[in-house]
Amino acid sequence: MSLDTVKLKKLLIRTLPYILIGLVCTNLGEAWRMAEGANASEKLLSFFTTMGIAFGNPLPSFYPIDLMVGLICGAGLRAAVFIRGKNAKNFKHNLEYGSARWGGPKDIEPFIDPVFENNVILTKTERLMMSNRPKNPANARNKNVLIVGGSGSGKTRFWIKPNLLQLHSSYVLTDPKGTTLLEVGNAFVHANYRIKIFNTINFHKSMHYNPFAYIHSEKDILKLTTTLMANTKGDGKGGDPFWDKAETLLYCALIGYIHYEAPKEEQNFATLIEFINAMEVREDDEDFQNPVDLMFEDLKKKKPDHFAVRQYAKFKLAAGKTLKSILVSAGARLAPFDIQEVREITMYDELELDTLGDEKTALFLMMSDTDGSFNFLISMIYTQLFNLLCEKADDVYGGRLPVHVRCLIDEAANIGQIPNLEKLVATIRSREISACLVLQARSQLKAIYKDNADTIIGNMDCQVFLGGSEPTTLKELSEALGKETIDTFNTSDTRGNSPSYGTNYQKLGKELMSRDELAVMDGSKCVLQLRGVRPFLSDKYDLTQHPNYKYTADYDKKLTFDIEKYLSTRAKLHPKDEFFVMSEE
Repeated sequence: MSLDTVKLKKLLIRTLPYILIGLVCTNLGEAWRMAEGANASEKLLSFFTTMGIAFGNPLPSFYPIDLMVGLICGAGLRAAVFIRGKNAKNFKHNLEYGSARWGGPKDIEPFIDPVFENNVILTKTERLMMSNRPKNPANARNKNVLIVGGSGSGKTRFWIKPNLLQLHSSYVLTDPKGTTLLEVGNAFVHANYRIKIFNTINFHKSMHYNPFAYIHSEKDILKLTTTLMANTKGDGKGGDPFWDKAETLLYCALIGYIHYEAPKEEQNFATLIEFINAMEVREDDEDFQNPVDLMFEDLKKKKPDHFAVRQYAKFKLAAGKTLKSILVSAGARLAPFDIQEVREITMYDELELDTLGDEKTALFLMMSDTDGSFNFLISMIYTQLFNLLCEKADDVYGGRLPVHVRCLIDEAANIGQIPNLEKLVATIRSREISACLVLQARSQLKAIYKDNADTIIGNMDCQVFLGGSEPTTLKELSEALGKETIDTFNTSDTRGNSPSYGTNYQKLGKELMSRDELAVMDGSKCVLQLRGVRPFLSDKYDLTQHPNYKYTADYDKKLTFDIEKYLSTRAKLHPKDEFFVMSEE
């Protein structure tokens, strides 16, 4: 069917009622024509008699004058409808000042998977299906969640633990106190999960993590350097980007050399520290060459276009005094790696970050909630994790990981900055990866990510408020909930010689939940916002009602996960270990 035919069809449908009415009105012309009388008054009296005769015939009259009467009547009615519609008032009864309301079961129903285990638990009554391809594409939502709740609001008990116990994905959890693993670890053992542990509180109860193990190309070197720079503080000249750029050149050069030229067992931060320690600079002798200079000079002769050589040449453009300042700043930035425990924990890798999307795995990242000295390691893990999984999804699995990976980043504001997080949260959905940011207040996110904070929040299809009193959070949430229209009345009482009484009714707009109401919200309640759906004021999820609660230490202290026992049962590998392959004859 052509476009012109479609337009003609629509036009006929719109005008057909008026054509039919016009044909009916031709009988009026016929009645007037048959009416007898010498003048208009007599003809009008006779008209009412002949009208019955004219309308007794179901067929319209095709007499020219009768058709003209019908045309005038049809056109007049169309004109009246047009004018009325153009000047119509848009009355919205009880919606004049706002249409906000709380959502109900019917609002959330299209987003819930009938199988309980295949959902993200949001509240006691609201859930979100894990599938990114529902029957109705309009109901597709990403699994990124922003959880905001002040201290003691139950972020771990009411949200993190229930979602961990769903056991439908691989999980990466930031564990600020190191207690969540102890409480739910047994549930993962029962479900045959691989458990990975990186513990910055006690390095002796941790697996090893080596960022160098995930470097496969020059872009990976730059990504690692960017993460290191963003989450460590040096003593360079503050405010001048030159010093950061110079340091970046130095790290890219050294890491590039280590990756391409050093033996496998020496590809770690310990080697990087030794390189920096060996870089002596003499201000009075510009021609002096330290061991690292000689090393790069030798590499330049063999491979003049080497990535590390090119970066080091740019770094050496600086003068002697400037070079010394850069090295001092680099030494201060990498000071944590001078600690023997940190050197050992980053000597080789056991976390296998690139395999989390291959089979169900639970990675627990423990960090101190009082000392953030080593939190940059957590940030480095997340940065490499997102990049590795996205690349593997695209290169190996055709764009989608076989196992969904959920990153529950508790105390997201304290782990440092994850570079390009605003871009990552927008792109990871299609790869079967999701990020859940747990904060005490929205202002924490803005303090770290500045102008990108709103972009990050905008890519969170779910937002849960568990309670708190931070002014910015309350203000933004109250505005987002909107206003509802309410009825009010005022009474007046005038006393005197002629007393009078009166009642005045009017409508006003009121916040669905004002800032003061949010501040004193019941501790058992929470507010859920799901994109495209009315907000929900619901009860927090009761952990004791979860089917897998019986496998947790909250149910029975005997089920407390023993980290030392778990690590002791694993074979510990070291790069310097020697192995012999025995073949059966």
